[in-house]
Amino acid sequence: MNGMHDMGGMMGFGPVEAEADEPVFHGWWEAHTFALSQAASRAPSIDAFRHVAEKRPPAEYLALPYYGKWLDELEKSLLASGAITRDELDSGRSLTGRVPGARAVSVDKAVASCFARHPYERPAPAPARFTVGDKVATKTINPAGHTRLPRYLRHHVGEIIAVHGAHVFPDSNAHGHGENPQWLYTVKFAAGELWGPDADHRDSVTADLWEPYLDAV
Repeated sequence: MNGMHDMGGMMGFGPVEAEADEPVFHGWWEAHTFALSQAASRAPSIDAFRHVAEKRPPAEYLALPYYGKWLDELEKSLLASGAITRDELDSGRSLTGRVPGARAVSVDKAVASCFARHPYERPAPAPARFTVGDKVATKTINPAGHTRLPRYLRHHVGEIIAVHGAHVFPDSNAHGHGENPQWLYTVKFAAGELWGPDADHRDSVTADLWEPYLDAV
């Protein structure tokens, strides 16, 4: 969907100011939020988790800090799944006992699970349509659901520079419609293609894009 999260290429927000020697977390609550999000069942999938942020009203999205969004998304996901109740969230303590089906795990196993890699590559459903060097055009879409095709890259021509195999398709997975594996490519776009003749001809943008986003040129 076209939400406030998709800010690439938007004007009026000023430069991105890098913080010198920026810490990993700016406060204890950020570290706790990160740990909870890794340990808890945040949502049916990372794609569904991201879609929660996309549905946030623009003013609310811009007002919340990064981990403030994570915390709000975590709360909404846990409430929606029935893992916690509103009274438990408000009180900050368990009021109903263990969640049905939940099982206790050791700290070591919990930590190992949090930092384990979770690959999203899957067997290819069909041969790849494109190969390195092919010119492709991104589609013009305005979906009601989740997508990983940024607005500023839509309806532009680029070149395939890498083929990554088939991966879980976020547009399907975010809504519980199955993983629907699709081929994933790195596509390179000239800056002038995206922003016109005033762009520096030496600049380019690369993006990892799924096959359903692309048409042959």
